[in-house]
Amino acid sequence: MKIMALFKGRLGAQNPSLTEGPIVQGILSFALPLFLGQLLQQLYNLADAWVLGNFADNGAFAAVSSGGSLTFLVIGFFNGIAIGGGVVISRYYGAKDEENVIRAIHTNFLFGVIASVLSTVVGLLLVPRLLLVMNTPESVLPYSLTYFRIYFGGVFTVILYNICMAIMRSLGDSLHPLYYLIISSALNMALDLLFVAVFHWGVAGAAIATVLTQGISFLLCLWRMCRLKDYTRLDFRKLRVYPDILSQVVRQGLPTGVQNAVISIGNLVVQSNINAFGEYAMSGHGAYAKIEGLVFLPIMAMSMSLPTFVSQNLGARQYDRAKKGAVFGILSGVVLAELIGVVFLFAAPPALRFFVDEPEAIQFGAIQARVVAPFFFLLAFSHCAAGVLRGCGKSFVPMVTMLAFWCCVRVTYVTLATQVFPVFSTISWAYPLTWFLSSVVFLLFLLKSDWLHAFDIGREQR
Repeated sequence: MKIMALFKGRLGAQNPSLTEGPIVQGILSFALPLFLGQLLQQLYNLADAWVLGNFADNGAFAAVSSGGSLTFLVIGFFNGIAIGGGVVISRYYGAKDEENVIRAIHTNFLFGVIASVLSTVVGLLLVPRLLLVMNTPESVLPYSLTYFRIYFGGVFTVILYNICMAIMRSLGDSLHPLYYLIISSALNMALDLLFVAVFHWGVAGAAIATVLTQGISFLLCLWRMCRLKDYTRLDFRKLRVYPDILSQVVRQGLPTGVQNAVISIGNLVVQSNINAFGEYAMSGHGAYAKIEGLVFLPIMAMSMSLPTFVSQNLGARQYDRAKKGAVFGILSGVVLAELIGVVFLFAAPPALRFFVDEPEAIQFGAIQARVVAPFFFLLAFSHCAAGVLRGCGKSFVPMVTMLAFWCCVRVTYVTLATQVFPVFSTISWAYPLTWFLSSVVFLLFLLKSDWLHAFDIGREQR
């Protein structure tokens, strides 16, 4: 009953506003569908990993489970810009500026079309070379090439779905993307079993299933956006790039896009060091990453809700409401993350066996869990604080901070430390170290800067 109460007032509304009503209920009612949606997104990857881990060999599982950084490198840049576009839409929507909401929606969608084409081309050209640079073992390389060629051949569906989802969320609608993900996730699991377990297509089957079902999610979102009855409806006749809107989108989203791309490069370097420990290290780390991505979903949902909540309320000049929402989001995220970390610390070994059954691989994954899980609260604080700063238009701060620590410091540490201590746990310590450093910077900025009036200051300067 309590869960259903969170949805009250959102089911019937086309695009519910986050500028009214109880703060906690508003954030949770927006974040809960995000959590469930992210859960289903994870099930896409988990379904691939589980089916391959149980109906294919270890090389196929290693190829798919270790490819997260590679896929994010290509699509992360454009998804980062989409986040900036969402901030622009949310601010105008909160201010009830209908004309600029219309212009921002259509500019963002057209950008998504262009980005999807570019992502496809870049992915197909870049990925084979990156796999070699990453020290991918010869036993895994053929599987990786097959999977990523198919995935990036259809990556335009992933980009367009994320663009549509960002637009819908910026307008306060986190519920309908959830409905569509439920449909596509169930279909993805069915197709994974059909293509891999029945047809024995291996990694090719898993890639085809993912592309097809992401495409269905996009089409369902598009169908919803085109059927809205108010001014937020997507009208193909209005598709054009408005220069002033695009400049705002780029200004807000480019830092996040660059951040995503560069951090992915850093993670590729880390993954390369992991690959040097062999196939079982890749499998163990990959299995750990799948579980971490799953258990950390509540915190990610909270961090994803904060940009929309903050930007809508700052656009409406409700500064106190924005501040209270930010404090609630950060504190609840930190507390929940640490509780999850404690549970995960003890539950990791049996959970790893869900994906891999080789003792060597499980051992590598357990090492990662013992080092990283106690520090989940630092990761939660960094993500939630970054969400607040993106919501107030200060996306440059998370970009610089995460580039400095999650890329430069992380890569430097792994490169040097593994020369002195050539054991797998040395790599694992790179994560809590860099999370701590970024958390310190974010905390100081939130305490010392006037982030609540960032939009007003920006308008005065222009």
